[in-house]
Amino acid sequence: MKRINLLIFALAIVSFANAQSTVVSGPSATNAAQFSVNLAVLGNTNRSAAEEFIDEAERYEKFGDFDNALVMLNKAANEYQQDKKFASYGTTLIRLSNVHLLLSNYGEAEQIVLKKVLKNYARMGSRAGQMSAYQQLGKIYLAANKLPQSLWFYTQQGILAQQLKDNHAYIESVLGIVSVKIKKKDYQLAVKDLNTAELLSKNANTVQYNQLIKQNRALIAERTTIKKS
Repeated sequence: MKRINLLIFALAIVSFANAQSTVVSGPSATNAAQFSVNLAVLGNTNRSAAEEFIDEAERYEKFGDFDNALVMLNKAANEYQQDKKFASYGTTLIRLSNVHLLLSNYGEAEQIVLKKVLKNYARMGSRAGQMSAYQQLGKIYLAANKLPQSLWFYTQQGILAQQLKDNHAYIESVLGIVSVKIKKKDYQLAVKDLNTAELLSKNANTVQYNQLIKQNRALIAERTTIKKS
């Protein structure tokens, strides 16, 4: 009788041990969730340091923290340069210049484009990049009230846009020239250019510039009304 009881007890222990082994070794819901998290983390390792810096810069910009945005964009530009990703390097520099423009650091914004952006695109042989640099300089000089320089660079942007058959860039160059002429109070010439921009937009089958054209027309109407009164 004692032997039978001992045998039953031993079988119970073995059964319990096997059950425990099954639970431990099986893929529980917690382990599966943890595995998914680990896969997600591993999936993000393909992002470069430059891309992470760009994301940080965008977050700072959204909160209006432009100083820290500048720091992150500088880091991103350095990473792209070291990695020899010169197209991304150029666009990041233009973004860096634009943040300086938002802070009214016109000298800094100008020098980044003149000394770094144009040099980079010349080395690449990128006329599209050069055109973007000209547009940025047009914006900077317009904000700094250096109207002859702004007009010249917007005009150069337009020439390159026509050569590259880039209709959108050409419309933007015309609208840039409109802004210069409004600042110069050459309202009649500005209206003619607005008519050109409107016609170009229709031919390009795009409506993205319609609001800006309307705003400029309203501004000219307001300025000319004040002048007459």
